Amino acid sequence: MDDRQYLSEAVTLAQESVENGGGPFGSLIVRDGEIIGRGCNCVTGDNDPTAHAEIVAIRAACQTIEHFSLKGSTIYASCEPCPMCLAAAYWARVDRIVYAASAEQIAAAGFDDVVIEQEMALPVAQRSIPMERITLESVEKLFSMWDQKEDKIHY
Repeated sequence: MDDRQYLSEAVTLAQESVENGGGPFGSLIVRDGEIIGRGCNCVTGDNDPTAHAEIVAIRAACQTIEHFSLKGSTIYASCEPCPMCLAAAYWARVDRIVYAASAEQIAAAGFDDVVIEQEMALPVAQRSIPMERITLESVEKLFSMWDQKEDKIHY
C-alpha cells in the first residue's frame, strides 16, 4: 500500500466514527508496511477528552509492538493533528505524519484546535487556565533519585 491508500483507510475509520456517534477523526499507524495501530475518535463515547483518534492509534500500536517507542512508524490521520496529538506523536517518536484535512478545515467544521494552539503560544501568565508553580524540596529529591537510578529506562 502507499500513502494515499493508508490515508484513505484513516478517512474510512473517521467515517465509521461519525456513523457510530463519534467525531470525524480516524488514524492508523504503519511500520515496515504493516498496520500496527488503528484508532477513531472516542471522546464522547468513552467520556475521555484525550481519546482522539491519533492517541487511540498510538496506544494500540504500542500494545501491538509491546514498546513505548514507535520509531520507524508513520501516523496517517484524517485530519491535521491537534496540539495534544502532535505532542503525543513526538513522545512516541514517530518518523512522519500524513494527514488529509487541514487545521483550517477542522476549524470551519466547529472544532477549537486553533484556540488551544493560540493558548499554548502565550506566556504562562497570560493563558486562560491559571497556572501556579509552587516549589517543593521533595521535587529536588525526586529528580536526584531519578538521576542516580542505575536501571532507569530512558525515553
